[in-house]
Parts: sequence; structure tokens; C-alpha cells
Amino acid sequence: MVMMRWEPGSEAVSLREAMDRLLAESFVRPGSGRGGDAAALAMDVEERGDTFVLTVPVPGIKPDDVEISVLGDTVRVRGERQEERREDGEEHRWLLREQHYGAFERAVTLPCLVKADQASAEFNDGLLTITLPKAEEAKEKRIPVRAAGQRREVPIEATSEEGKNKQSADIKKAST
Repeated sequence: MVMMRWEPGSEAVSLREAMDRLLAESFVRPGSGRGGDAAALAMDVEERGDTFVLTVPVPGIKPDDVEISVLGDTVRVRGERQEERREDGEEHRWLLREQHYGAFERAVTLPCLVKADQASAEFNDGLLTITLPKAEEAKEKRIPVRAAGQRREVPIEATSEEGKNKQSADIKKAST
């Protein structure tokens, strides 16, 4: 058995530790805010090939109460959830109240520009799904590399009669 000397100050919490704990416990975590807290609106953003798909759960909201706007590479979803009003004169008191009411807004910046005019939004069972196609300038383009002095490559296939005639002319030019 080892005996250690007891020091009364060793068990006291430092002021910094106490303040850190106080601040961590008193601020609202993201996703559990009230009203207009932008973090209160959860959002999943997924990249699927040439499109971005945003999934936003908004239970209890009507599709008409949601506004979606796109500016460049930023998508903004905003709306408002109305609080239920009791007009029957019945006296009541809340035992637990965790639903959030009021305006909400969330903006997210995507990694590239999107085609806002081709975007679509679907509302199904309280889940808003926004599909945004990437803009042409944002899509990857492959540039063929050829060695210096190499003849120009001509595609073998041509789908139309005009394309076949052009291909024949290209082949003649390339061989001369």
C-alpha cells in the first residue's frame, strides 16, 4: 500500500475548466436550436455524377411554406413552421415541448456552379429532395494528348450520311 500526501487544492477545479464546462453545457448544440437558428435545419448533400442531391427533413411543413433559391453555387432553403394555437378556451400546461416553431433558413455552398433553371424539388412525407444538375463549365472535360508530329486521329464511326461524307474528307486531308 502506497501512502500519498493529500493536498486540498488538488481536487479543486481550475477556473478555466469550470468556464469551459459552463460554456459547453449552456450553448445549444447544432441541430437542436430554436426558431431561426440556421443549424436547426438538418441537410444531407450528396454528389451523384453530374448532379447534387440535397435531402432536407421538414416534417409538419407544407410545400407552399418552403422557398428554395439558387445563386451561383449557393442553395438557400427557408420557410416557417406555424405554431398551433388553442382557441377552445381549454386550460392546459405543457409538460414537455421540443417541437420548434418559427422561421428557419439554411444556406449551403456547393463545390461548383449548378444549373438553377434545371433544378427540381420534390416533397414526400415531410422530406424535401432537391436535385441540382452541375453547370457545363463545372463538368470535367478530357483533352486528348498527342505526340508532336503525330497525325490527327479521325473517329471511325459516323452516324449520319453528312457525318460519313465529312469523315471521308477528313481522312483524305489527314493522309495528304
